[in-house]
Amino acid sequence: MIILTGFNKKKFILNAEVIEKIEMMPETLITLTNGKKYIVIESTEEVIDLIIKYKRKIFVGDF
Repeated sequence: MIILTGFNKKKFILNAEVIEKIEMMPETLITLTNGKKYIVIESTEEVIDLIIKYKRKIFVGDF
Protein backbone atom coordinates (compact mmCIF):
# COMPACT_ATOMS: atom_id res chain seq x y z
CA MET A 1 0.00 0.00 0.00
CA ILE A 2 1.24 3.49 -0.82
CA ILE A 3 0.06 6.87 0.46
CA LEU A 4 -0.81 9.39 -2.25
CA THR A 5 -2.42 12.82 -2.43
CA GLY A 6 -5.46 13.32 -4.61
CA PHE A 7 -6.07 16.38 -6.73
CA ASN A 8 -8.35 17.62 -3.91
CA LYS A 9 -5.30 17.64 -1.57
CA LYS A 10 -6.68 14.72 0.49
CA LYS A 11 -4.38 11.79 1.27
CA PHE A 12 -5.48 8.25 0.45
CA ILE A 13 -3.94 4.79 0.48
CA LEU A 14 -3.72 2.82 -2.77
CA ASN A 15 -2.93 -0.85 -3.23
CA ALA A 16 0.17 -0.73 -5.45
CA GLU A 17 -0.46 -4.30 -6.59
CA VAL A 18 -3.44 -3.24 -8.72
CA ILE A 19 -1.72 -0.43 -10.65
CA GLU A 20 -1.76 -1.19 -14.36
CA LYS A 21 -0.46 2.06 -15.80
CA ILE A 22 0.95 5.43 -14.73
CA GLU A 23 0.71 8.32 -17.19
CA MET A 24 2.59 11.62 -17.20
CA MET A 25 0.38 14.58 -17.92
CA PRO A 26 0.52 17.94 -16.23
CA GLU A 27 -0.48 15.72 -13.29
CA THR A 28 -0.01 12.00 -12.71
CA LEU A 29 -2.83 9.68 -13.83
CA ILE A 30 -2.88 6.19 -12.32
CA THR A 31 -5.01 3.49 -13.97
CA LEU A 32 -5.85 0.37 -11.98
CA THR A 33 -6.41 -3.13 -13.35
CA ASN A 34 -10.17 -2.67 -12.90
CA GLY A 35 -10.11 0.46 -15.10
CA LYS A 36 -10.58 2.96 -12.25
CA LYS A 37 -8.41 6.07 -12.58
CA TYR A 38 -6.87 8.37 -9.98
CA ILE A 39 -5.24 11.76 -10.50
CA VAL A 40 -2.56 12.50 -7.91
CA ILE A 41 -0.33 15.50 -7.27
CA GLU A 42 2.81 13.40 -6.82
CA SER A 43 5.04 13.22 -9.86
CA THR A 44 5.35 10.00 -11.82
CA GLU A 45 8.87 9.55 -10.42
CA GLU A 46 7.59 9.98 -6.85
CA VAL A 47 4.88 7.35 -7.40
CA ILE A 48 7.43 4.93 -8.84
CA ASP A 49 9.74 5.53 -5.84
CA LEU A 50 6.86 4.83 -3.45
CA ILE A 51 6.07 1.58 -5.28
CA ILE A 52 9.72 0.50 -5.15
CA LYS A 53 9.90 1.21 -1.39
CA TYR A 54 6.67 -0.74 -0.87
CA LYS A 55 7.97 -3.72 -2.86
CA ARG A 56 11.26 -3.69 -0.94
CA LYS A 57 9.37 -3.88 2.36
CA ILE A 58 7.51 -6.93 1.14
CA PHE A 59 10.19 -8.84 -0.73
CA VAL A 60 13.42 -7.80 0.95
CA GLY A 61 12.23 -6.82 4.40
CA ASP A 62 13.92 -3.40 4.12
CA PHE A 63 12.00 -1.49 6.79
